[in-house]
Amino acid sequence: MKFRVFTEPQQGASYEQLLTVAKQAESLGFDAFFRSDHFLKMGAVSGLPGPTDAWATLAGLARETKRIRLGTLLTSATFRLPGHLAITVAQVDQMSRGRIELGLGAGWYEQEHRAYGIPFPTQSERFDRLEEQLAIITGLWETPIEQSFSYQGRYYQLENSPGLPKPRQQPYPPIIVGGSGPTRTPRLAARFADEYNIPFPLLDDFLQLQRAADRACEEQNRDPASLTRSVALVVCCGGNEQEFKRRASAIHRDPSELRLVGVAGLVAEAIEKLEAFRRAGAETVYLQLLDLDDLEHLQLLATEVLPHLKP
Repeated sequence: MKFRVFTEPQQGASYEQLLTVAKQAESLGFDAFFRSDHFLKMGAVSGLPGPTDAWATLAGLARETKRIRLGTLLTSATFRLPGHLAITVAQVDQMSRGRIELGLGAGWYEQEHRAYGIPFPTQSERFDRLEEQLAIITGLWETPIEQSFSYQGRYYQLENSPGLPKPRQQPYPPIIVGGSGPTRTPRLAARFADEYNIPFPLLDDFLQLQRAADRACEEQNRDPASLTRSVALVVCCGGNEQEFKRRASAIHRDPSELRLVGVAGLVAEAIEKLEAFRRAGAETVYLQLLDLDDLEHLQLLATEVLPHLKP
């Protein structure tokens, strides 16, 4: 089981804070540092100093870290044109010497689109655009050097693109498709992705979506075992009850609710929850860390929780 740190910088984080967490995660042996791709805060937080661009952040981290993998969970297909996104990700993959992963989704947060003047189509159109983007990005990266790539879709058209630059990883960086939808998301993951991610599910919902992914793979004549299964879960753990409740208060969450939906409570409870998801088929866990200044939390997870779950 792999463990990744997952941050939500739109809730309030500077680049320096993100860099500190990424370096701490790297030193503690976490597999990866991921961040959301959002432009507007959610809930009762200030959001100060304001949003940071996901790919600008990852470009910086690519040069300031050495081992840890880096990626988005998830970049919204509404934010960037696919050709531009393919160039950006390929460049950052080169800058990281092959440590980048691209999580790509349809987008869902209408208010952030309105706040920054980004078009927000219907859900059906967003998924159609996501499908075309996945086809274009993988097509550009797979096109041999000195050959060209063309694409005629409903929303995007490319003519004689050289498909440059190429990413460091070949044929291209791992692609993650995620979401809670029971039909189109598993199908797109089965067709295009290396990894299928389910955000913040209860265990029974996770199991149901795993079965949907298995069926989607079979429809694509793909071995279901070739699609990595992952889950994102909020994490809030304490060495004792007082410490746990203090951390829950710091992220404005109810302790009882956290115990239900997250990797939360005391160390033994966190281990039990993660073990349950491992038995259910989760190969990778993204631990949503909401208090980026609490580095002792990361230390506790790395030393007291994760060693019990590694092979």
